[in-house]
Amino acid sequence: MSEELEERGVEEAVELERIDVEEEVEEVEKEEEWEEWSPKTALGRLVKEGKIKTMEEALKSRYPLKEPQIVDILLPDLSEEVLDINLVQRMTDSGRRVKFRVCAVVGNKDGFVGVGLGKDALVRNGILKAIRNAKLNIAFVERGCGSWECNCSEPHSVPFKVVGKSGSVRITLKPAPRGVGLVAGETPKKVLEFAGIKDVWTRTKGETRTTFNFAFATFDALKKIALIRR
Repeated sequence: MSEELEERGVEEAVELERIDVEEEVEEVEKEEEWEEWSPKTALGRLVKEGKIKTMEEALKSRYPLKEPQIVDILLPDLSEEVLDINLVQRMTDSGRRVKFRVCAVVGNKDGFVGVGLGKDALVRNGILKAIRNAKLNIAFVERGCGSWECNCSEPHSVPFKVVGKSGSVRITLKPAPRGVGLVAGETPKKVLEFAGIKDVWTRTKGETRTTFNFAFATFDALKKIALIRR
C-alpha cells in the first residue's frame, strides 16, 4: 500500500512539474511573439511604443482595433473558452463542402469581454479564428449595482435594465442584489462570467438553442450599457 502511495506521489509531482514547464514555455513563446511582432496599424505602433498602456485608452482612441496582439499585450490575464462547435455544410459546383463553425468568448472577468465566430475545415483553425475575432470584438462593460434590494454601490451587477438582440434571440438583463448569482442559461452565463458580472436576472425570447445568437445577444446587451450611459 505504501509503495502505491509513493508511486502515486511521484506521478503527481511529475505531472505538476510538466505543467510548470509548459507554462514557462508558453510565457517564453509569448515574449518571442512580442519581440517578433511588427505592427501594421497606427494603434499597434502606439501600443508597442508604449504611448498607449491600457485597453481603455486603446478602445477610446480614434483608431480601430485590427490586431489581436494588441489585446494580448494590454490584457495579459485574458481567458478564453469555446462555447460551441457545429458542423456546417454548403453545396457548391464542385460538391459538398463541410466546415466547422466555432463560437468562442474571451474576457478578463473584470470588465472586458468579447465574443467571436470562426469557420474552417479544421477544428483547431476554427477555434483560433473564433478566438481572434473575439479579441477584435472586445469591449468594456460598465458594471454597477442597480438593484433597489441591494444598493451597495459595488460593481457586481448591471447598473440598469438593458436589452440585447441577435437574430431571433432577445435577452433582457436586470440588476440583481448581491448573492443571487447569475440567473441565466449556460451560454449567457459564460459571457456574463467573463465580463465580471456576478449577480443578474435574465429573461429570454427566441431560438435560444442557437448558441452564437444567444451569446451575441448577451454581448450586445452588455455593450449597450456604455452607450446608454454616454
